[in-house]
Amino acid sequence: MTEAAAPRPWITSYADGVPDDIELPTGSLSDLIASSVAEFGDHIALEFFGRETSYAELGEQIDQAAEGLRRLGLRKGDLVALIMPNCPQHVVAFYAILRIGAIVIEHNPLYTAREMRHQFEEHGAKFAIAWDKVVPTLQAFPSDVTVDRIVSVDLTRAMPLRLRTLLRLPIPRARRQRADLTMKVSGTTAWNDLLADGAKAGGIKASVPGPTVTDVAIIQYTSGTTGNPKGATLTHLNLGVNAAQARAWVPTITRGAASVHAVLPLFHAYGLTLCLTFAMSMGARLVLFPRFDPDLVLPVIKKRPPTFLPAVPPIYERLTKAAEDKGVSLEGIEIAISGAMPLAQSVITPWENLTKGFLVEGYGLSECSPVLTANPVADNRKQGTIGLPLPGTDIKIVDPDDPTKTVATGERGELLAKGPQVMSGYWNKPNETAEVFVDGWYRTGDIATMDADGFITIVDRIKELVITGGFNVAPTEVEDALRGFPGVADIAIVGLPSARDGEHVVAAVVQKAGETVDADALRAHARENLAAYKVPKRVYFVDELPKSLIGKVLRKKVRDELLARDDVKAEGGA
Repeated sequence: MTEAAAPRPWITSYADGVPDDIELPTGSLSDLIASSVAEFGDHIALEFFGRETSYAELGEQIDQAAEGLRRLGLRKGDLVALIMPNCPQHVVAFYAILRIGAIVIEHNPLYTAREMRHQFEEHGAKFAIAWDKVVPTLQAFPSDVTVDRIVSVDLTRAMPLRLRTLLRLPIPRARRQRADLTMKVSGTTAWNDLLADGAKAGGIKASVPGPTVTDVAIIQYTSGTTGNPKGATLTHLNLGVNAAQARAWVPTITRGAASVHAVLPLFHAYGLTLCLTFAMSMGARLVLFPRFDPDLVLPVIKKRPPTFLPAVPPIYERLTKAAEDKGVSLEGIEIAISGAMPLAQSVITPWENLTKGFLVEGYGLSECSPVLTANPVADNRKQGTIGLPLPGTDIKIVDPDDPTKTVATGERGELLAKGPQVMSGYWNKPNETAEVFVDGWYRTGDIATMDADGFITIVDRIKELVITGGFNVAPTEVEDALRGFPGVADIAIVGLPSARDGEHVVAAVVQKAGETVDADALRAHARENLAAYKVPKRVYFVDELPKSLIGKVLRKKVRDELLARDDVKAEGGA
């Protein structure tokens, strides 16, 4: 059992059946998936556009892929970049890499060449398993960021034969759809050839040692509290115990009988844990969607509603509206967990009216695998809070200026966390790691209060991240991409309130004397260099940016000044 680092007043608020603490897993994530394969071999593990893969078939493909990668030269401790949308190949590749004892680095496949190159410069991975649409980006890297081995993945090969046949039709619509999903590439190892090579050898041998529970499993890139993205180092224990904590939180869901819809991207920490590890550990049917689209999701819900649906508020809103418009019942969705941004009652009420189930809010960070807290799936939940610490998790609220001093119940302070799901540190960044830990406690950078029942409410942020649609945006990264644009003398990126996305990314720009910045051209330049969710929704021109005595831009003051402007008020925040 984990050792309690502080009193846990929240335990008395746990729902029936939720344990006070959690047993630490002794096996790796490879053991986790092997256990589900052994126990639920004839159950469906994956569904993709209607094509089903059983747990036995999934286990066989993982073994084949692992052996194929081993024959390509992959060894324990090697770094492997994984760059794919949600698809069966993503799940197989993830567990195959781990089976060898190598380390997964998840990437957003929609990143621009600039963003992708920056991350490769940071981690230096020489292996990549990538959606074939991304391969040209990797092959165009400069010589000092060379990727030695690229395995290319054609998503359409995992689709049912009928859909693949339709995509090959010589008509404009089929050509467009095919072009969106796949492209021909050269100079790589094809995923299916990799599997075939592994299959010829009979899959990876049991004698090939796998990872231990303390080995690093993934490097999850996050914006941390400030600055550019950093890689959170997460072990098999970190991820395995967070999956176990999630299972403990929903004791009414039966192992081997659940269905989980992966509408969240698997490359995101939230989707990774609640879909790739939690769902697989439950022996659940994981329904994979390469992107969220109500027109794709609703027909699947109509056929077989998910037992458990992790998502973000905008997804619940869109599904609710689409279901009402199309007359599709959402009944049968027992539990929905919302994260990444505040969950409003205006989202909860219509959702629960349609599903007759629960929609509760949780909270986490990539550095924490990611889930730290959640509201109980019970009538005593408290809307507007992020709920209670998960079993085995310790939380305290401290004075931000003296994090060794705990504040009184109900008072504001910085939220600190300690638990087996908390990372060991940032990859190759000891100084940044030291900055976010105090006496073994992780500093979240969020200002919160805790009531007498243990429920926590986030009231402010120390950190300057913009959280939009569930994604973290580091202001520094966007500023660096736009600072050299013609006419820009200075720039600050902040988040302004958005009813739909939590926050919108906006830019406050100081123009050079005698020059004029074209806002549309600036945003177009941003789109060429940044993922779409990082592009400023609005550009506001200011005479100057407020700065500290040492010249640091005070982004919180920039935000406050923008919110006071009449043009911003007229737009409703952003």
